[in-house]
Amino acid sequence: MNQAMKRKKPQKNLKSKSPLLNNSPQRKGVCSQIFTMSPKKPNSAKRKVARVKLTTGKTLQAYIQGEGHNLQEHSVVLIRGGRAQDLPGVGYKIVRGAMDFGGVVGRSTARSRYGAKKPKK
Repeated sequence: MNQAMKRKKPQKNLKSKSPLLNNSPQRKGVCSQIFTMSPKKPNSAKRKVARVKLTTGKTLQAYIQGEGHNLQEHSVVLIRGGRAQDLPGVGYKIVRGAMDFGGVVGRSTARSRYGAKKPKK
């Protein structure tokens, strides 16, 4: 027992929740399709989702946050980790206000997350 207590517990290697980013904080990609999905059971809406082909050649589905967007096919976007909780198979989000993707218009709270500029007084 004493010997067992002296030894360190073998560390579990943590699996990445966003494996397609290859350990980078963000990745560039090109939209190949924009569509809506309906969420899982208790919720009901039309969530905006994009199919994106990354510069690494891999394809994924990414969630478009915020109200309204200017994305279309062949738009260049920045992808970050973070899943849309009620959309199965959507494990990434698109960064607002970066590359071809504009920020949310008229957003006053949590502006940094949605790429919105400070409103003029």
